[in-house]
Amino acid sequence: MLNIDYGQKVFLLATVPLVLAVFLISLVVATQSRQLAEREIQALEAQLIATKRAELQNYLSIARTAVVNTYGRAAPDDDIAKLAVTQELSSMLYGQDGYFFVFDYDGNNLVAPRQTDLIGRNWLGLTDPNGTQITNELIRIARTGGGYHSFIWTKPSTGEQARMIAYVNGFQDWRWVIGTGIFIDDVLDNVAASRAEVQARITRTSFYIVVIAIIALIGVFMTGMFLNLRERRLADVKLKELTQRIIDTQEEERGRVARELHDGISQMLVGVRYALELTRRKLGDNSIDSLNKGIDGLGQTIQEVRRISRDLRPGALDDLGLGPALQALTDEFRTRTGIHTEFETVVFRNRLDQDARIALYRIAQEALTNIERHASATHVHMTLKGHRSGAMLRVSDNGVGMVWPQPERRGTHGLGLRNMQERIEQIGGTLRIETSRNNAPTGTIIEAQVPLTHLLSPQKTPKENA
Repeated sequence: MLNIDYGQKVFLLATVPLVLAVFLISLVVATQSRQLAEREIQALEAQLIATKRAELQNYLSIARTAVVNTYGRAAPDDDIAKLAVTQELSSMLYGQDGYFFVFDYDGNNLVAPRQTDLIGRNWLGLTDPNGTQITNELIRIARTGGGYHSFIWTKPSTGEQARMIAYVNGFQDWRWVIGTGIFIDDVLDNVAASRAEVQARITRTSFYIVVIAIIALIGVFMTGMFLNLRERRLADVKLKELTQRIIDTQEEERGRVARELHDGISQMLVGVRYALELTRRKLGDNSIDSLNKGIDGLGQTIQEVRRISRDLRPGALDDLGLGPALQALTDEFRTRTGIHTEFETVVFRNRLDQDARIALYRIAQEALTNIERHASATHVHMTLKGHRSGAMLRVSDNGVGMVWPQPERRGTHGLGLRNMQERIEQIGGTLRIETSRNNAPTGTIIEAQVPLTHLLSPQKTPKENA
């Protein structure tokens, strides 16, 4: 099953209805456009064919007018009159393919000036390539008074087959079918061109709709990305504020606990020690050894409480600054562990603010703790310096370095590095770690860079080294 996050769900909720709406709109627009265009094309076709039919009627009226006198005065069996009429109709040509034709009711062709091979032959049962009756249907229409008939016929000018509309009347006394026809391939070509143009317009419209939809989708995507990045940025800011609040709360709690240890428990232990020393002076020699051991253990306890108090919140950090606090930290580390430890610093032109002091001090604390627990080092060098870009704390040792992976150390060592990283990132600084590989005795270097924004003007602060 696909795992979809909140942002992807919002994007899908925004895009899927849009895509469906665009698809339906395109379908409706294409359907309606095609139906409307088809109605217009059919109306155009009907209008053009009506014009052709009216034209045929005019041509046949002219032909009938030309022969009406001869036909009207002749008897049904007047061959001379019939010959004169056929000669008159044969000479009446118009356009490139226009002519008049005559069949008798028995199907014999009498006049076909542009297709003389038809003359004198019987064409009953003649059909076009589509199976449409031609001669028989023309005779039937002429017997009933006249009318139109459409079929496929060969164009005399090109020899190609095209659709023709024929209009016929009957000379009932002579049992003749007289008619003429017009090819409507130009009408059909215009209709086909109109349909192609309509289809092209529909295709262009669909393309425009798709382009607009794509632009809309891109807009939705970009808007979603902007909102997502904005929300992430706001979330990062809130997380940073929360982290800073946690760190501040942690430092406040450490300071409170340190004060309680120093002012409360430490003073109580000192009072107990004084009481024991007074008791030792009053008692005899038999109890002196036991009291000495108890007093020595109590003294060690007092020192440990004081050390814990200093680690939680060293007074030198608030009273004297970062330099003296780190000096005291390295001195205590050298005394406790026996590791040769050096500390080097220079006087800052500007002073580090409280956030930077606390962050660098905690990083130094964590670095020394890691060296004591894991590095197996014999020499540690710590440097605190200022430069044009801010301040830098550098802690190096000659131990075994960090060996990867460290499954047995992951719970403590990894957490310490993460704490250092979080603290330096919280003040906008950078943390760089260089370490040896495969137990090569090159040691580890930790550099914490503090930006210039955390250096304050010395005129606004008390005098101190850092």
